Amino acid sequence: MEKHKCGWCLGDYLYEAYHDKEWGVPVKDDATLFEFLILETFQAGLSWITILKKRENFREALDDFDYKKIANYNQQKIDELLKNEGIIRNKLKVKATVTNAQAFMKIQEEFGSFSTYIWGFVDGKPINNKVKNYKEAPANTPLSDAISKDLKKRGFKFVGSTVIYAQMQATGMVNDHEINCFRYDEV
Repeated sequence: MEKHKCGWCLGDYLYEAYHDKEWGVPVKDDATLFEFLILETFQAGLSWITILKKRENFREALDDFDYKKIANYNQQKIDELLKNEGIIRNKLKVKATVTNAQAFMKIQEEFGSFSTYIWGFVDGKPINNKVKNYKEAPANTPLSDAISKDLKKRGFKFVGSTVIYAQMQATGMVNDHEINCFRYDEV
């Protein structure tokens, strides 16, 4: 018998694999948190499947999401990225990636790690929502509003509340798996 999965991922192998292995799993590793932050910022205004399909291209184009390298990208590298058909070629988002890498490292300096900073908003523990149908999950919350506001104050770009809530879902800060999804209890 097939296990029940959240309705949003059904019908696409890439979506289902992402759902089954990554989505909602608590991430405390700074490198992975940065990767998701960048992918979520590129997703703003687009569908997540678009980003998933380009994920490997992003990984290659952005030096495996190495924030230390990205923080030092110069205009030549930005121009190169804007010509790369394998990624989202939005000038503001590409520039924001560099800015966000720099801001990310400032948070690491202040808090010891980005993980300590971001997980501090939820006292280090995931919030388990009781979503019966994925369509009931919020697009943002007062908490994602607060995190977004704080990140913007720290110089981050493209980190609106909806982007941050998606980041929280992806990295397991909130568990928005449907309660009858096989992953709900696993994560």
